[in-house]
Amino acid sequence: MTAPNRPKKIMLNIAVVAALSAAAQSAVAQQPTYPAKPIRLIASQSPGGGIDAVARIVAIRLGDAIGQNVMVDNRAGANGSLAGELTAKSAPDGYTMMLGAVGNLAVNGFFSKNMTYDPLRDLAPVTTAVTSGSVLVVHPSVPAKSVKELLALARARPGQLAFGSSGVGGSGHLAAGLLQSMTKIQLLHVPYKGNGPAIVNLMSGEVQMAFASPASVTANISAGRLRALVVGTAARSKLYPQLPTIAEAGVPGYESKSWYGFVVAAKTPQVIVARLNREIVQVFSRPDVVEAMLTQGDVWTSSPEAFGAFIKSEYEKWGRVIKEQGITAI
Repeated sequence: MTAPNRPKKIMLNIAVVAALSAAAQSAVAQQPTYPAKPIRLIASQSPGGGIDAVARIVAIRLGDAIGQNVMVDNRAGANGSLAGELTAKSAPDGYTMMLGAVGNLAVNGFFSKNMTYDPLRDLAPVTTAVTSGSVLVVHPSVPAKSVKELLALARARPGQLAFGSSGVGGSGHLAAGLLQSMTKIQLLHVPYKGNGPAIVNLMSGEVQMAFASPASVTANISAGRLRALVVGTAARSKLYPQLPTIAEAGVPGYESKSWYGFVVAAKTPQVIVARLNREIVQVFSRPDVVEAMLTQGDVWTSSPEAFGAFIKSEYEKWGRVIKEQGITAI
């Protein structure tokens, strides 16, 4: 009794499958190709800073490559956490992206109990962008001409040798914290509201040393207003090939570098993350961009997966330093 009905049922099932397939294909065809509108690029820094400069260089060329405007939106505040929050809470559609740094991508949570996002959970890495080693500079009145002499001076005057930084938890603060942790010296931290005031007060002699970005001190080093001792990277800097690394100068294993990277909201489709990664990496491969980045550091791109692993390693590394040094927010 049932055998004669089978062909009809089979034909009916085939018709249903065909209808569903056609509907799915139609829905896909109706979806706009990404990107279908302008992209908002949040720069977690005020205009004029390093993150802002890199964001603007990339925005113009990325826009040309994808056929949509990429608009830079500067959102400074809370060491980048304001920008991080905006990005984490944006729609996961690839139309909001952030250029961030170690603060809002790795360490701010150690200083604030009120952070509303978790960088490891709520942000999706796209690619690293630029990296640069800090330069350890001292005021000309400091008698130390090398790291070994500086460490000897710090041990002779525990807690008296002062270093300036752009603020609690900034890259300069962490770099000095790592040096203290590895060498067991005691320095005096003087935080400022930004890198500019820290360098101004270093030149005036209010503080004796600082870990600073190359862009902020190169002119003053050349003019003799500051003395450079070493760079904080594992390898020598292209900007200062004559300067040894801290590891070469007597602190084996030391490495501290500043870095920027692009992220979007978590749960952004992988196909969109991959597209952004591909286009941004291509932008950074251009000779004019490599040259434009020289004042900021070295071009350093990666896969999303590699960037995610790096952020996690930075979180763990600086978390240990922060705990060992007892660094807390003011």
